[in-house]
Amino acid sequence: MSERTFSIEFFPPKTDEGVIKLRETRKQLAQLKPKFFSVTFGAGGSTRDRTLETVLEIQGEGLSAAPHLSCIGSTRANIREILEVYKAHGIRHIVALRGDLPSGVADPGEFRYANELVQFIRQETGDWFEIEVAAYPEMHPQARNYADDLANFKRKVEAGANAAITQYFFNADAYFNFVDDCAALGVTLPIVPGIMPISNYAQLARFSAMCGAEIPRWLGKKLESYYDDTASIKAFGLDFVTDMCDRLLTGGAPGLHFYTLNQAALTSAIWQRLGL
Repeated sequence: MSERTFSIEFFPPKTDEGVIKLRETRKQLAQLKPKFFSVTFGAGGSTRDRTLETVLEIQGEGLSAAPHLSCIGSTRANIREILEVYKAHGIRHIVALRGDLPSGVADPGEFRYANELVQFIRQETGDWFEIEVAAYPEMHPQARNYADDLANFKRKVEAGANAAITQYFFNADAYFNFVDDCAALGVTLPIVPGIMPISNYAQLARFSAMCGAEIPRWLGKKLESYYDDTASIKAFGLDFVTDMCDRLLTGGAPGLHFYTLNQAALTSAIWQRLGL
C-alpha cells in the first residue's frame, strides 16, 4: 500500500483580521505535518487573488500548498495565466474543480465540466502539476443519476487526474460502496475521504443541504437534541467523526482530507486521537 496522504483545507480570508487568524490556525495545524494545505477558489474565480496570496504565503513558510482552480466562469486565457503564475512560483499541486457560477451570472464560461479543465491543464503544462479532482460518494447534487455521476468522475480521471478528494459525508458505507463501484469501472486512483469536523449543527445542516452531503436521520436528531449546547455538540461530533475516520483508515482509505473552515481545534483533536 502506498503512503497515506493527510491534508488540510482552508478558504482565503476576506479581511485583515481573517488573515491573522488563519496564520495562527496554520501555525497550529502545521505541527501535524500534513502532506499539503489546499486553498479554495470562490465561485467564478471571485477569490482568485486571495487564493494566490494565501497559497504563496503558505509556500513561503516552507509548507506545501495546493490551490483550488475552478473553471466555471473562466476562460482559457485566464486559466492559462493562473497556471503560469503557479508554475513560476514552483507550485506543483492543483485541485481542479468545476466550481459554481456566482449568483446572478448565466454564462458558464469556456469550460463546462472539470474534465475539460483537467484536460486543458495537461495540454498546457504536461506533468508539471499533480492534479486532484472532486468525488461524490453520495452523488453530485446536480447529477441526473448515480451511474451518470460515476461516468462523469471516470471522465475526469481519464483526462489526467492523479488522485481525488471526496465531498464530506457521515456514512462510511457510502464511501466504501463508491470506491468499489469506481474499481468496477477500472478507476483505481487514490480516493481520499473528505472529513468535516462537527462544531455547529445549524451551519452543518445548511452546508449539507447545498452540497448534497447527507446527514443520517439519527445523527441529525442526536445533534438537534443538544440545542445550543455547543460544547456537547463538539464533544459528540468529535467522538463520531473520529470513529468514522478510524473505520475509513482501517478499511483501506488512502488518507484523509480535513475541511477545517479555518479552525484548528477539532482537526487537531481528531488527528491526535487517531494517532496520526
